[in-house]
Amino acid sequence: MITLSVRRLRDEAVLPAAAYPGDAGLDLAACERVLVGPGERALVPTGLAVAIPEGYAGFVQPRSGLAARHGISIVNTPGLVDSGYRGEVQVVLLNTDRKEPFTVEPGMRIAQLVVVPVPAVVLVETDELPPSERSGRGFGSSSADGD
Repeated sequence: MITLSVRRLRDEAVLPAAAYPGDAGLDLAACERVLVGPGERALVPTGLAVAIPEGYAGFVQPRSGLAARHGISIVNTPGLVDSGYRGEVQVVLLNTDRKEPFTVEPGMRIAQLVVVPVPAVVLVETDELPPSERSGRGFGSSSADGD
């Protein structure tokens, strides 16, 4: 278990919370009313700052219910909150609906924050990489017809 320090930057900010015991994500709520037009994106503040512990990262993920019911996703999914970042957590929502605008209301759950361990990485420059089964095959390389 880790401790996540959270600071309210605005009085109306809602503290992140898991909806059910055992949930991996903590729900993030909007702090302002924001209209996201069809096909548009909007930066939605949460009114919160967090201190992700060193050796961990926070990943901001879409909420499946918003995606399924309204076509709302996150442009840079997953958004990354590094352990050294102390600014406001904001979410870049995308309205994939072609006709209907979407209104984000204050207090509405708009994303999830998942905190995961990340190993320290030491880069080693080399002239040759070890072989692998996949090798250099890229996007779609695991589909049956290669598309």
